[in-house]
Amino acid sequence: MKKLYRFNKNKKFVLFDYETCGLNLASLDNKPWQLAFLVADQNQIFEKKDFYIKWEKLNISDEAKKITGFKEDKYLSKAVDPSVVLNEVEKFFYDSEFDVVGHNILGFDIYIHNIHRILCNKKPDYSYLDRSIDTNSLAKAKSMGIDLNGENFFFWQSKLQKIRKKGLKTSLKYLCKHYQVDFDESKLHDALYDITKNYEVFKKLIWDFEF
Repeated sequence: MKKLYRFNKNKKFVLFDYETCGLNLASLDNKPWQLAFLVADQNQIFEKKDFYIKWEKLNISDEAKKITGFKEDKYLSKAVDPSVVLNEVEKFFYDSEFDVVGHNILGFDIYIHNIHRILCNKKPDYSYLDRSIDTNSLAKAKSMGIDLNGENFFFWQSKLQKIRKKGLKTSLKYLCKHYQVDFDESKLHDALYDITKNYEVFKKLIWDFEF
């Protein structure tokens, strides 16, 4: 019998989030300017990283600045080489011991990661997708009563990611409220804060599924 994920207490995962110049997933001009990730199991966080990513030219939209609280002075003082940042997170992405977790990563962040790769003169590489877990997809499944039923886990999540339905609530803000995770709304959309809260949500969300 397969050991359910929630009972696999020693399973390790990397949870990540990018902040970007906008929402265009087809443009290399949509550069990621912040990447935060944490390395953990269900018992504890082993490591947290928060990087600002240095680019010569950054065309961040006014809307993105407002939503994410982008501050140019802070960015310029903290930004580091994009390849250094990429190498730090990919140590975990391409290590089969780790599952790759995030909120709406199948709809956004995996593409931004590969934009990051291309901008660092690397080819796209989505080989970690079979180890990916999207809390947004899981939240949709829970809200709509959709079970896995033996389907391939990645394709099941991908189909859920594409669902758009009026009244369907799956935002990180909503999930924090639903699972009684304390949060400061003014800090949401900061990558490090988001992954820290999503870590707490993820640990509760997996109890609603048999995978």
